Amino acid sequence: MVTVASGDDAGIGADTGADARMSADAYAGAGERSMGVGVSARNWGWRHASRKDFALRHVDFDIRPGERVLLLGASGAGKSTLVRCLNFLERPDTGVIRVNGETMWDAADPATQRESEVRKKRLHFGLVFQNFNLFPQYTALQNVMLAGELLAKERPDYKANKKAIHAQLEQQARELLAQMGLSERADHYPHQLSGGQQQRVAIARALAADPEIIYFDEPTSALDPELTGEVLRVLRDLADQKTTMIIVTHEMSFAKDVSSRVIFMDGGVIVEDGNPEKIFNAPEMPRTKEFLARILGENGEQS
Repeated sequence: MVTVASGDDAGIGADTGADARMSADAYAGAGERSMGVGVSARNWGWRHASRKDFALRHVDFDIRPGERVLLLGASGAGKSTLVRCLNFLERPDTGVIRVNGETMWDAADPATQRESEVRKKRLHFGLVFQNFNLFPQYTALQNVMLAGELLAKERPDYKANKKAIHAQLEQQARELLAQMGLSERADHYPHQLSGGQQQRVAIARALAADPEIIYFDEPTSALDPELTGEVLRVLRDLADQKTTMIIVTHEMSFAKDVSSRVIFMDGGVIVEDGNPEKIFNAPEMPRTKEFLARILGENGEQS
């Protein structure tokens, strides 16, 4: 379910008491509507710390397992902010997010906002950044293994089973690098890898925690066209495997091909939501039509 912003909603720039009190009660009576839903967000809002206006307002959506969701919109529309909020790199000021029925974040409930809890909840989500963000002092293999090793140290049986746990993590990491076509680069450091190879290591790292959903925030924007193709092939393979993904990208032909759903954002609200054929060929909202006419025209594509 997605709420399409009305003219009145689009003009809201301040918090309200109802927004501040938004809690898990918003799900009461959801019943069959929430069946099969992997990730649900209700009444999300986020505002800049130094400004009063909201960068995200009244954002509602459900994402079901296996969906490949394209987030579309101009710069400043709120796409990257939404992705960062979903991974708790930014903390929503209003609203609730649930994963498989479990409340991950409730802006009205401080118990869901403890840092120790937030760190654990991030494991539900993988995030691939624009600029790779690999640790330069670690090899590709070590980058993929790092999060698992840190988590393993919290296990009560870690000291007794350290070698076996490490071997299991290494095997998983090598399998993921092989999936990315990087078996021979496992012992290379980031500076020894091309941009496309670094981004594929970052994707393997995101997959290592076996997340429910992976977010790709402009994963090819820092790459030249040849290296872009390397990363897009990996994303296409993940789409074929029905990996649940949210993708922010301006690679329109790729996005139309692999996405199962498109969400168009403008001014921090969801303007339109539908399947790719509907959004690209017969959008309903004037702002969506205007944006697509411009972006597809710039890319020399036909809708």
